[in-house]
Amino acid sequence: MEELYRKNSGEHKLTLENRGGLTVSGVVDIISFDLNEVLMETSTGMLTVRGQDLHVNKLVLEKGEADISGTVDSLLYSDISSYGEKAGSLFKRPFQ
Repeated sequence: MEELYRKNSGEHKLTLENRGGLTVSGVVDIISFDLNEVLMETSTGMLTVRGQDLHVNKLVLEKGEADISGTVDSLLYSDISSYGEKAGSLFKRPFQ
Protein backbone atom coordinates (compact mmCIF):
# COMPACT_ATOMS: atom_id res chain seq x y z
CA MET A 1 0.00 0.00 0.00
CA GLU A 2 2.91 2.36 0.76
CA GLU A 3 4.14 1.92 -2.81
CA LEU A 4 0.73 3.07 -4.05
CA TYR A 5 1.14 6.36 -2.16
CA ARG A 6 4.67 6.82 -3.47
CA LYS A 7 3.45 6.44 -7.04
CA ASN A 8 0.51 8.80 -6.52
CA SER A 9 2.47 11.40 -4.60
CA GLY A 10 4.49 12.38 -7.68
CA GLU A 11 6.89 15.27 -7.55
CA HIS A 12 7.92 16.69 -4.20
CA LYS A 13 7.49 20.44 -3.82
CA LEU A 14 7.50 22.93 -0.94
CA THR A 15 5.92 26.36 -0.91
CA LEU A 16 6.54 28.50 2.16
CA GLU A 17 4.81 31.87 2.39
CA ASN A 18 6.19 34.37 4.91
CA ARG A 19 7.14 31.53 7.28
CA GLY A 20 3.44 31.16 8.08
CA GLY A 21 1.92 28.89 5.46
CA LEU A 22 3.58 25.73 4.16
CA THR A 23 2.20 23.65 1.30
CA VAL A 24 3.89 20.31 0.63
CA SER A 25 3.33 17.91 -2.26
CA GLY A 26 4.81 14.43 -2.55
CA VAL A 27 3.64 13.55 0.99
CA VAL A 28 3.46 9.81 1.68
CA ASP A 29 2.44 9.96 5.36
CA ILE A 30 2.42 12.16 8.46
CA ILE A 31 4.37 10.22 11.10
CA SER A 32 3.75 12.58 14.04
CA PHE A 33 2.82 16.15 14.79
CA ASP A 34 2.37 18.57 17.64
CA LEU A 35 2.44 22.34 18.04
CA ASN A 36 6.25 22.49 17.66
CA GLU A 37 7.09 19.76 15.12
CA VAL A 38 5.61 17.89 12.18
CA LEU A 39 7.38 14.76 10.96
CA MET A 40 6.33 13.48 7.54
CA GLU A 41 7.49 10.97 4.99
CA THR A 42 7.80 12.43 1.51
CA SER A 43 8.69 10.87 -1.82
CA THR A 44 12.26 12.18 -1.35
CA GLY A 45 12.80 11.30 2.34
CA MET A 46 11.73 12.29 5.83
CA LEU A 47 10.89 15.96 6.36
CA THR A 48 10.85 17.53 9.82
CA VAL A 49 9.13 20.91 10.11
CA ARG A 50 9.88 22.76 13.35
CA GLY A 51 8.26 25.93 14.56
CA GLN A 52 5.58 27.38 16.78
CA ASP A 53 1.82 26.81 16.85
CA LEU A 54 2.00 24.35 13.92
CA HIS A 55 -1.26 22.87 12.62
CA VAL A 56 -1.85 20.34 9.85
CA ASN A 57 -4.84 22.02 8.19
CA LYS A 58 -5.20 19.69 5.23
CA LEU A 59 -3.89 16.22 4.46
CA VAL A 60 -4.87 14.35 1.30
CA LEU A 61 -2.66 11.25 1.04
CA GLU A 62 -4.30 10.10 -2.19
CA LYS A 63 -2.93 13.27 -3.83
CA GLY A 64 0.15 13.48 -1.60
CA GLU A 65 -0.69 16.98 -0.33
CA ALA A 66 -0.45 18.67 3.07
CA ASP A 67 -1.02 22.25 4.23
CA ILE A 68 0.57 23.41 7.48
CA SER A 69 0.05 26.74 9.25
CA GLY A 70 1.98 28.34 12.09
CA THR A 71 5.42 29.90 12.32
CA VAL A 72 8.03 27.74 10.55
CA ASP A 73 11.51 27.96 12.09
CA SER A 74 13.25 25.14 10.22
CA LEU A 75 12.89 22.43 7.59
CA LEU A 76 15.12 19.38 7.89
CA TYR A 77 15.42 16.45 5.49
CA SER A 78 16.76 13.00 6.32
CA ASP A 79 16.76 9.60 4.64
CA ILE A 80 13.84 7.31 5.37
CA SER A 81 16.20 4.49 6.37
CA SER A 82 17.95 6.67 8.95
CA TYR A 83 14.60 7.45 10.61
CA GLY A 84 13.88 3.75 11.08
CA GLU A 85 17.38 3.08 12.39
CA LYS A 86 17.18 5.93 14.90
CA ALA A 87 13.75 4.84 16.11
CA GLY A 88 14.89 1.24 16.42
CA SER A 89 18.03 2.10 18.37
CA LEU A 90 16.07 4.39 20.68
CA PHE A 91 13.69 1.58 21.61
CA LYS A 92 16.45 -1.01 21.97
CA ARG A 93 18.50 0.92 24.54
CA PRO A 94 16.17 0.57 27.55
CA PHE A 95 15.81 -3.17 26.94
CA GLN A 96 19.50 -4.06 26.51
